[in-house]
Amino acid sequence: MTQDGAAVRLTGLHKSFGKVQAVRGVDLTIAPGEVVAFLGPNGAGKSTTIDMLLGLTTPDAGAVSVFGVKPSVAVAQGRVGAMLQSGALLPDVTVKELVSTFAALHRHPMPVAQAMQRAEITEIAGQKTTKLSGGQSQRVRYALALVPDPDLLVLDEPTVAMDVEVRRAFWASMRDFTGSGRTVLFATHYLEEADDFADRVVVLAQGRIVADGTGAQIKATVTGRTISAVVSADPAALGTLPGVSTVDQQGSRYLLRCNDSDAALRALIHHYPDVHDIEVSAGNLEDAFLQLTGAGHHEGQVAS
Repeated sequence: MTQDGAAVRLTGLHKSFGKVQAVRGVDLTIAPGEVVAFLGPNGAGKSTTIDMLLGLTTPDAGAVSVFGVKPSVAVAQGRVGAMLQSGALLPDVTVKELVSTFAALHRHPMPVAQAMQRAEITEIAGQKTTKLSGGQSQRVRYALALVPDPDLLVLDEPTVAMDVEVRRAFWASMRDFTGSGRTVLFATHYLEEADDFADRVVVLAQGRIVADGTGAQIKATVTGRTISAVVSADPAALGTLPGVSTVDQQGSRYLLRCNDSDAALRALIHHYPDVHDIEVSAGNLEDAFLQLTGAGHHEGQVAS
């Protein structure tokens, strides 16, 4: 337990690169044992915030503490493991040699065999790092993040380049690892990962936090419903139906996003009696994400 009870505390973080404002006043507290997803469009400030959390970048203003101490201290103590997008693996060594080298740098590392087993890279232990596929390289990076046996695991787009089967295995391993009360912060573009795995979802846009809550709470911010139906109609005409805000076409199927789905459905059936395969659904995490970040996130200059 930390002095202030927080695993991570970010207070008033600001970071600019020249005229580019990457982070604009981020306040975030993560409790020990929480699994938090970091969402945001490209350029929202996720990676810059993670870099400041890890002590890789110094904030222009604000403060960062990890388990009550500076990030550099927490990292030196082996309490933090990180899997980042940037950085190449050491060349001309085998996977096992690389993981073993990293383990030798820590005072109380996880056993090499255990880290490799959790990352499911035991079968490629003798393979050279330069011969790895993109998905294999990601799994090796995951093993390196596990080596310190950390209390906090920070993952930046961890499942990029992984196929569906490997991605599922990765999250199964993560669930097992976090079952012992570890804290996890992960950034992802796969919204279903955030919805399925995270206890809490934090959404960034233009360097600011625009939403913070459970997946259900984030989805509840979406107003209206979507009518999905197969109909022979002009998209422009569908857009004039009462209660319809936008129309998207997928072949012969149309998606009508509505602020009044009852009025829209009645009008749709009245004007197009041949309409069929009708489905009405509430907003999902993707809808909430687009609603929270879509308006104006391209304005100004924002770094990733």
